[in-house]
Formats: sequence, C-alpha cells, structure tokens
Amino acid sequence: MPTYTALTTLPDETRATALGEALEELDPAPMGVGVFELEDGSGLWEVGAYFTESPDDIALTLMAAAFGAAEFAVSELPEIDWVAHVKRELKPVEAGRFYVYGSHDAETLPEGRIGLLIEAAMAFGTGHHGTTLGCLKALDRLADEGFHGKNVIDVGCGTAVLAMAAAKIWPETVLASDIDQVAVDVAEANVQANNLTGRVTCLEAMGFDHPDIRARAPFDLIFANILKGPLVQLAPDMAKHAASGGIAILSGLLNTQAEDIIAAYTAQGFAVVNRDEIGEWTTLVLRAA
Repeated sequence: MPTYTALTTLPDETRATALGEALEELDPAPMGVGVFELEDGSGLWEVGAYFTESPDDIALTLMAAAFGAAEFAVSELPEIDWVAHVKRELKPVEAGRFYVYGSHDAETLPEGRIGLLIEAAMAFGTGHHGTTLGCLKALDRLADEGFHGKNVIDVGCGTAVLAMAAAKIWPETVLASDIDQVAVDVAEANVQANNLTGRVTCLEAMGFDHPDIRARAPFDLIFANILKGPLVQLAPDMAKHAASGGIAILSGLLNTQAEDIIAAYTAQGFAVVNRDEIGEWTTLVLRAA
C-alpha cells in the first residue's frame, strides 16, 4: 500500500496546532497527523499528514494559505518494511558499562556488560541518538565516580532506557514518566522485556504533575531527555523536586541551545557539572543547590 506525506512549516505553535486539526477533516482523510517543533533552533513548527491515497493538492494549497504556512511538500514514500530496515541499520550501542541492543543482536551482548534490550520499532530512545547516548555516558561516569541514585526519575522517558539503566545498576525502584500514554505503554513493554517489572514504575504525567511523583520527591537524580522548550518550562519544577545537591542530566538540545538551558537552570540555583557534545547534540549534567 503506497503512503503519501504532506509536510509544511509555520512559525508559531497555535497556528500549527490549528492546521493539524484542520488536516484531520480532509477528504481523503489522513491516517495520521503530526505537529512538532523543529530541533534546529529556527522556532518553526512542522505539520505533517500521512495518507494511504494521494491527497487533494488544491485543498492543501488553500489550507496552507489560510493558516499562513509554507506550501505543502507532497511525496510518495516507497513501500519498505521500515522495522526490518531499521533493524538492519541499527547496530548495538556501547556507552561505558551499558550495551543497548535489539533482540536481533541478542547474541552480541559482551560478557560483563549491562544489556538494555530496546526494539527498533519502539518509541524515541534506542541509544543511537546523540541525546540518549550522551545521557547514558553521563550516567556511566556518575556511577564510576561513586554516585548512587537512591531516588531516580526519568521525565519524558520514551522507551524508558535511562530509567532502566539506573535500575540495572542500583537496587532502588525508579520512576519513568511520559505525557503520552502510548509511550508509557512502550516503556512498560521494555521494562518487562528487560526483567525489570516492579523495579521501574511507568506513569503518564506532564512533567512532575502526578501524585506518585510528588510523593517520592525530592529526587537525587533526574533525567530529562526532551526538547529545549519543555526543558526551560520545567526548570522551576526541576529545582522544586530535586534534592539539595541532587543531579539533573538534561539532553534533547542542540549545541546552539545549551547556553539558554544553562541560563534557565542556573537561575534556579543549579550549577554545571559537565557539558558534553555528541555531534550536534549537548548533554548537561547539573547539580542542584
């Protein structure tokens, strides 16, 4: 079955969201619509729709004009088994003591390494992206330095790979939260696949807004591998829920965005412990006041 994409950009979230909602009313109707902030620091939002039959070009042109968006770029995607393709392309990732792999590479797990099984078809956070890799390396370094996370949360957990990594090296129960129930379901599946049921608790929550999270605070280690905007918004809550002297490992930000994040968090009393770059992505390790 052919798949068609229609993609455009526009400069503010309100109009982007409204355009995404309008796209759902098209005929033929899209099988899915996505609205995302671009990670290039441009401030643009991408709106995309996915169709199983060729979309109405005239309707898309009129809709773009009505919402002040760029002209839609419509493409037909080749018929590819994307999961099988990704499995072929994604090789295991090594991050210090951690080894992130898919089930198709299970036999490659080196002796003495901590394995984290993440399927290629799962949500964001396979370890291949510079942000997730940076967070795993930061965790590995903390553990080498003798840090012991006794109360840990992974905010915006995706696959929950970071929460699981913490649970693999320390005996305490780790919290993992995400705003999307689908991501929470994926996280729970990964927790079960890694034999960590009961060790990692997965919750649907916006930031720290959940009674179970508030009850566990303050945290001595907080992961937040998300995006610049949400990281800035979370800074006051991060300070509120971090233990004195606690550590925050932040990523999901471009190198060019790191100074803005540092400014937002130092204003809340955090101090920079480490700043690492992998490609175009930065991982920050901060200490709470």
